[in-house]
Amino acid sequence: MAAINEIVIDANTDKLDEVIEFVDSHLEEYDCSMKTQMQIDIAVEEVFVNIAHYAYNTDIGKATIRVEISGDPIVIKITFLDNGKPYDPLAKEDPDVTLSAEDRQIGGLGIFMTKKSMDNIQYEYKNGQNILTIEKNL
Repeated sequence: MAAINEIVIDANTDKLDEVIEFVDSHLEEYDCSMKTQMQIDIAVEEVFVNIAHYAYNTDIGKATIRVEISGDPIVIKITFLDNGKPYDPLAKEDPDVTLSAEDRQIGGLGIFMTKKSMDNIQYEYKNGQNILTIEKNL
């Protein structure tokens, strides 16, 4: 049985703490390890800040964050939905992390880290919404 919970919040970096607290409150119910929780928090921060900065240009729109926990073994699935301009962060080529920081192109490192630390990440644009889902096995 999957427990599904969601919040709808202004896509504004000022709301990041509320988003992290919302996600963490669900992780704590499942005795999530601190290492896994930190990986999830970093991924949530990266995705939410991207929505806040880029989805709505200068306007502040809404973002929905949905948390689903299910299965045996337990999997947490966090879905971010926004009605901003279509943007697939997964389409961007991964940065070449073998290059020094000075030689690398700016941007893309946060999504790269998210891809590496999560067990699954998917994007789709459907019905006027960006839908990005990250999954982590607990």
